[in-house]
Amino acid sequence: MTPPRDASNRADEAWRLMFSFLMSSAPQRLAAQQRLGLTPNDSRALFSLGADGKPIGELAREWGCDPSTATWLVDRLERSGLADRIPSSSDRRVKLVRATGKGAETKTELLAAYHQPPPELASLSESDLDALVRIFGKLDVEGA
Repeated sequence: MTPPRDASNRADEAWRLMFSFLMSSAPQRLAAQQRLGLTPNDSRALFSLGADGKPIGELAREWGCDPSTATWLVDRLERSGLADRIPSSSDRRVKLVRATGKGAETKTELLAAYHQPPPELASLSESDLDALVRIFGKLDVEGA
């Protein structure tokens, strides 16, 4: 006799399946990064940069690394023309790191590639896709 499934067990199962599917599509995302000359760390760092700029210390905290590692990563992005350092208007000792125009364009290209559905998803029926859209819409991940 099969034990009754409660909502938390179903949530565990749903998450395991979603996570496995997401991980199986990692090569597609990696290929998009490589086409643009980025490593996974470069792309994660680039997505955290905006036009206003952030100090290295703040970036290091966001990225979960020490400031010297953040500096090394920013140096890589800067050499690629994806980021630059500008003086802070409130403290001239502080440099802010921001995405350049090329960095913003690269983020847009990368997102477009990330948003291309994997073949396994694209091959689902219209009703299955409608169900997924309805369900994921309830999670409100875009509004988070």
